[in-house]
Amino acid sequence: MLGIHDLWLFIASGLLLNVTPGPDTAYIVGRSVQLGWRGGAAAVLGIEVGSLVHVFCAAIGLSALLAASSTAFTIVKWAGAAYLCFIGMMMLLSRPQASVPDAPIGSSAISLRRVCLQGALTNILNPKVALFFLAFLPQFVSADSEHKAMAFVLLGLIFICNGTLWCLSVAAFAARAAHRVRRSGKAPQWINRALGGMFVYLGARIALLQAR
Repeated sequence: MLGIHDLWLFIASGLLLNVTPGPDTAYIVGRSVQLGWRGGAAAVLGIEVGSLVHVFCAAIGLSALLAASSTAFTIVKWAGAAYLCFIGMMMLLSRPQASVPDAPIGSSAISLRRVCLQGALTNILNPKVALFFLAFLPQFVSADSEHKAMAFVLLGLIFICNGTLWCLSVAAFAARAAHRVRRSGKAPQWINRALGGMFVYLGARIALLQAR
């Protein structure tokens, strides 16, 4: 179908990649603890929207251009690094707010739209994600396929659907366990510091990333 082969291996590999803890998981857990299930779901939506953008870019060849052009790679790299470091520093420097036990942490200051947008931009502006899809998807599409773009999109959608189900389960688990964290008056401050530090770290990693 569309030149796709070893679909079972693709699904198995995708599931293993999705369940491996990483920055996306940390972001989803952090927002779930802060804002409850809705905050975690918004984080998942943003991250998967970013992944969907990369899938379509891989399908139409933009990711290949990014991998081949050092100028394009550098522009995306520095834009992503600057954005991540900016929002990271904003979180690190944010003032702690009074919390109410068993109420979403920081719900008055953080909108679900902002959570979703941050998750999407974190993925979209990360050239490593673009290169991942560019390297991963073609391994399961025949070189002589006449419908490579459609095959990339189909495989990407399968990967994203599986990832969404897993990430939503992570968000639900984190949200249910969050009431213990909310009892601590210092929880908002420490969560913001953890998320802020993670974003600054990712920004530094992207800044040091070299085009291949």
